[in-house]
Amino acid sequence: MKSKKKPSTLTLEFKQDAAKLVLEKAYTCQQAADSLGVSLSAIKSWVKAERGGVSPVGSEQASLSLAEREELLRLRKERNNLLIEREILKKAAVFFAKENG
Repeated sequence: MKSKKKPSTLTLEFKQDAAKLVLEKAYTCQQAADSLGVSLSAIKSWVKAERGGVSPVGSEQASLSLAEREELLRLRKERNNLLIEREILKKAAVFFAKENG
């Protein structure tokens, strides 16, 4: 029976620094993966993201760096929270308008 992998707890800064090791030619992808204790595919994807590499066709995040992807996710969450708050305020305004009207 295979065990389930734990969600990644590696920080964006760690991923960027790992990619820079490869991009600055200090390590090969394999050396960086072995040294940091992460998978080769993880290192390769971080390097690709730092380069702004192109993902498969149709991906909206094809040319975004790791930092840009992280910011995009944060902004989407913030937008969703603001939309919910706006709906609550609309309902409150209707309620108070009826109460005072």
